[in-house]
Amino acid sequence: MGERNPLLGTAKGTETADLAAFAAGVGYEAIPGDVIARITELFVDWVGSALSGKGQRPILALERYADAMGPADGPAEILTSGRRTSPVFAATVNAAASHISEQDDVHNGSVFHPAAVVFPAALATAQALGASGRDLLTASVAGYEVGVRVGEFLGRSHYTVFHTTGTAGALAAAAATGRLLGLDAAAMLHAFGSAGTQAAGLWEFLRDAADSKQLHTAKAAENGLIAAWLAKDGFTGAKRILEGKQGLAAGTSSDADPLRLLDRLGVRWAVTETSFKFHASCRHTHPTADALLRVIERHDLKPADIAGIVAHVHQGAIDVLGAVSKPRSVHQAKFSMGATLGLVAVRRCAGLAEFAQVLEDDEALSFIERTRMVLDPEVDSAYPARWIGKVTVSTIDGRELRGRVDEPKGDPGNTLSRDEIETKFRSLALSGDAVRERELGPLLDGLWRIGKIERVETLLSSHMEASKTA
Repeated sequence: MGERNPLLGTAKGTETADLAAFAAGVGYEAIPGDVIARITELFVDWVGSALSGKGQRPILALERYADAMGPADGPAEILTSGRRTSPVFAATVNAAASHISEQDDVHNGSVFHPAAVVFPAALATAQALGASGRDLLTASVAGYEVGVRVGEFLGRSHYTVFHTTGTAGALAAAAATGRLLGLDAAAMLHAFGSAGTQAAGLWEFLRDAADSKQLHTAKAAENGLIAAWLAKDGFTGAKRILEGKQGLAAGTSSDADPLRLLDRLGVRWAVTETSFKFHASCRHTHPTADALLRVIERHDLKPADIAGIVAHVHQGAIDVLGAVSKPRSVHQAKFSMGATLGLVAVRRCAGLAEFAQVLEDDEALSFIERTRMVLDPEVDSAYPARWIGKVTVSTIDGRELRGRVDEPKGDPGNTLSRDEIETKFRSLALSGDAVRERELGPLLDGLWRIGKIERVETLLSSHMEASKTA
């Protein structure tokens, strides 16, 4: 693919090294306060997503794998089971668990889910080292900034076939882990090389309702963590793994832009550009879902009033969601535009509870046949920097109603309040019985104070003990 990409010819050849130097050198004091505030919010949001994975079949399989292959005890915590193990197995399970409910965060421009790969590796390493909360947040910022820029660099052609969270995610996890390990710029560069050579994740799983999407985040977090720990011990990796002639972009992208890798490093903070996911479905459904909800509420439409829905979308939505015609699992339904819009039309909500029953909800599923996606030039040209939602609703009585949303719920310009973050957290955490209602208050209090903790240890056990004596 690289031979067809003239942009790679503009690379200086030091982009990977410069990005690694930033990740190694960024310090807490250099990070603006609003960035620290946002990474804290994103951390709280991520823990909720991870807890929601408890009891879900693919996560149980990964827990059993960790039990069989990992140590009987260790410094790092598997959030879904409360079991302690080695950092690598904790990162693996936590990364998968936080991606399965489809409510972990997303960065629009890179089409990348940072939390599900950065926080699992960073938390596991921080627990192993006894690092401070400040160190954990600093490392997480490094992971976000690196992962977002790698995702933007790889471009739209990469995302057509490759799941960017799986590929760019390996380097994001390496950056966060390496920062906690205190890697210098040279060692961080080796970590990037080893992480990039392991980068993987293909969209084909969607056609079979397969579990591989969880493996993408699991392996990205694991591979980034391994790459950084090896680099600390002198293990070497390719120095131009991103822009090199046989590097990641050459093999997986036809529009990779090296200028994206170093875009305003230390001035433009991608952390603050990251969006919360409001609906429990693929992000590509969210703009249309918001636009449809606006039409339904404005005109007080009942499901029976709707004859058809046209979702005006970008090409990425067609590439990803078009693979699902008839959902065979709840997770696959989250990648169906028709099923998601059906829940919005019938329930006026597409959350965890609604999706849990979607395969038995014939009324909602009937919207699969009533929905079609069409490529919209305006929406497509704005993507991925902006995710515009446009919908046309045809009614039984012959009306044609249009809806539009320029910033989906959860975007930085339409973000969640602290109360909304906590409401979402409670819903996610309680969905799989990972915690009990009385434990939520102490747990949330502790998570919001993560930056003030002198030594990061287990997140759950101490707060659960506190709730028993409250």
